Amino acid sequence: QVQLVESGGGLVQPGGSLRLSCAPSESIFNFNAMGWYRQAPGKQRELVARINVGGRTDYADSVKARFTLSRDNAANTLYLQMNSLRPAAPAVYYCPATLLSRTFFGPGPQVTVSS
Repeated sequence: QVQLVESGGGLVQPGGSLRLSCAPSESIFNFNAMGWYRQAPGKQRELVARINVGGRTDYADSVKARFTLSRDNAANTLYLQMNSLRPAAPAVYYCPATLLSRTFFGPGPQVTVSS
């Protein structure tokens, strides 16, 4: 069973920044894909950004040029740097990791952007 340790959420003012971290229990290069999704209460889970094993990244249009997904090999961690955050209802950010045909999720940190 893959474990995912996610961190970095919290309350931030509009225009501020946060960095989310996702550290899996095995090498990040074992996974076909990893990424970040978010879900606000009453809404569907939506893609924020993802990266495949080859390093290709995809971003939701709403976060392009503001969010950056990166991998740290030495730390075995996936990061999501979020800049210029916009006011939004609290959302849980999940870091799914796909290994062969299975996708694993951690509990996800909550992010609130509010003044």
